[in-house]
Amino acid sequence: MTESALLVGRGLSYAAGGRRLVEAADFEAEPGTVQVIVGPNGAGKSTLLRLLSGELRPLAGSLAYAGEPAAEIPPWRLATLRAVMPQATRLAFPFAAAEVARIGLDGIGRRLDRRTRDALLADALRRADVTHLADRTYATLSGGEQARVQFARALCQIAAGRTVAPRQVLFLDEPTASLDLRHQTGLLEAAARVAAEGAAVVAILHDLNLAAAYADLLLVMEAGRIVARGPPAAVIRDDLLARVFGVPWRVGQLPEPGQPFVLPPRRMAGMSQAPLESSGSGIPAD
Repeated sequence: MTESALLVGRGLSYAAGGRRLVEAADFEAEPGTVQVIVGPNGAGKSTLLRLLSGELRPLAGSLAYAGEPAAEIPPWRLATLRAVMPQATRLAFPFAAAEVARIGLDGIGRRLDRRTRDALLADALRRADVTHLADRTYATLSGGEQARVQFARALCQIAAGRTVAPRQVLFLDEPTASLDLRHQTGLLEAAARVAAEGAAVVAILHDLNLAAAYADLLLVMEAGRIVARGPPAAVIRDDLLARVFGVPWRVGQLPEPGQPFVLPPRRMAGMSQAPLESSGSGIPAD
């Protein structure tokens, strides 16, 4: 464990319905970093994120925030240390978008004066590009607009937590799934700025190109295990795409040296389109 780690998980395991969803996962998050978890459907990505955020209790292993066992941290303090943007959130009440985002300030931010709370809310709405939606009823928004409002809520919680604890972890579970291209990059740029301000960001993404563009570290999961870990340029390889994702894609090159660019089969002129068979059940960690 590094001394600067905000979050450390060791040997985390979880099972449900007689199926092992996460197996012996080790994880560290340091301030100023963006880590992205990728993998096929059912690989255990969301379950691992829920374990790391404290939403689920592991059946085995340990989890600590800044050296303190997560199981011993009361919920109100845990809320100052991490914020979570889930895949989807439904609300039964006719809240305005700004009211939903302001939920991130509840509890933690109540000791702050009204002017400070309003400033934190305004900044979160701006970063999430939903200022113009502030007075709209949340239920009337599109799926992508609702996702950005939930991102603003998480940003509010991170900002409020920063007034109590020095460092936070921002968890994002498939945050770009319902967003258009401009807002996909906009949200990830905003998340990268949160990391630059001293937080650790842990996100689940399905788009490997976005993952390569924004991740400092990439974690690949398969069948509940972390099977590869490292900088994107070292992790995203042809053999990984074939063995873990089951696709015959190839890794090309972006203009910036060392940045992977995944090319789908239809773009690979002169290359075989036949699926590549897996030659094993896992990839050694880098």
